[in-house]
Amino acid sequence: MSLSAAGLARPVLALADDLSGAAETAVALRSPARILLGPVPGPVASAPGESLVLDLDSRQLPGDRAAGAVRDATRSVPAGTVLFKKVDSLLRGNLAAEAAAYARGSAGVVIATALPPARRTVRDGVVHLDGTPLHETSAWRAETRPAPRSVAAALGDLPSAPVPLTVVRGAPGTLRDELRARFAQGRHPVCDAETEADLDAIAAAALELGPGIRLLGTGGLAGALGRLLGTSGENALAPGEVVRPLLLVVGTAEPSARRQVAHVLADGAHQVSLSTSELLRSPRRLPPPVAAVTVVRITGETGPAMARRLVAALADTVADAAHGCDLVLTGGETARRVLDVLRVTDLRPVGQIHHGAVLSRTPDGRSVVTRPGSYGEADSLRRIVRALRPAPVRPVPTDPTGVAP
Repeated sequence: MSLSAAGLARPVLALADDLSGAAETAVALRSPARILLGPVPGPVASAPGESLVLDLDSRQLPGDRAAGAVRDATRSVPAGTVLFKKVDSLLRGNLAAEAAAYARGSAGVVIATALPPARRTVRDGVVHLDGTPLHETSAWRAETRPAPRSVAAALGDLPSAPVPLTVVRGAPGTLRDELRARFAQGRHPVCDAETEADLDAIAAAALELGPGIRLLGTGGLAGALGRLLGTSGENALAPGEVVRPLLLVVGTAEPSARRQVAHVLADGAHQVSLSTSELLRSPRRLPPPVAAVTVVRITGETGPAMARRLVAALADTVADAAHGCDLVLTGGETARRVLDVLRVTDLRPVGQIHHGAVLSRTPDGRSVVTRPGSYGEADSLRRIVRALRPAPVRPVPTDPTGVAP
């Protein structure tokens, strides 16, 4: 499939429900981008050649408020803008409410939720993790409800229709015509995909259908848009000119976080452990770090009912310490709450250290790495630290009051 030169120049407005997803999307678009931490009063407009990614911060909102945030963001969009809605590859959040609001006023929404770099695929309309259907895994263990059995189920009442891999990989023009046929039936196509090539075909077919067609998917689909519309590859990663203390705030409850923290502690990082009871009952303000690399993490039991309170308390606890530091923030909610207390309202993405670990700069030049809590191998945090601080870290004692990893 081919796109016209005019199509390649179309600006992109992307919406995400959390900050790590917004950063993942921004760097995937492969063009100058700005991440805005919403809500943004009034219509949003980009500079020529610039993509805008708006973090709606709606993952944990009630469904009606999340839908309202989407409606507000899409109410006044400049003509010719490509609209992209980033969704969680595990189908978490207010997917049904936000998708319904996003579809309103469009000529149709093309949906593709596969994320090949994380081995998350869609076959027969079902999300698979390493080949296992999502609803048969423990990926939703921190949620208050069971995982949906299909993408269509996660979309709720939004009328949808499946598009199998045989169509996605069909002869030129086949996919475009099938998407058009689904729209003519009043349904939004849910596309199977297993590879980046599949997502490239889906994005290209959607763009060929012209204005009014919107895209909804993961960072994988954003990457396909970037390969089609982007003006350049990722910028080279390089440490900032000013060497600041590096503060890692690990707010995710994912079991993998424990192993990831252990790797940076082995390299000499300092650890401050905060128990859930301490955060909820008598939170303290951490002083500015004296070590080159400091890790702050939550220990103890965390559950869905207390997650938001814990993250808010964690952000307040690290607020004083975080001023003047470069930051590594795991978990979208953690990242957003920490940047909120620091009054950071926009970021400029620089590149990726590994998939989903996005390096951005604040307006005052500090480095901020955001990464979804469920991403990364055991050495994820070590790779991030070494990208930001190539020199060896001098070993320092760990916090004697902390809990051992």
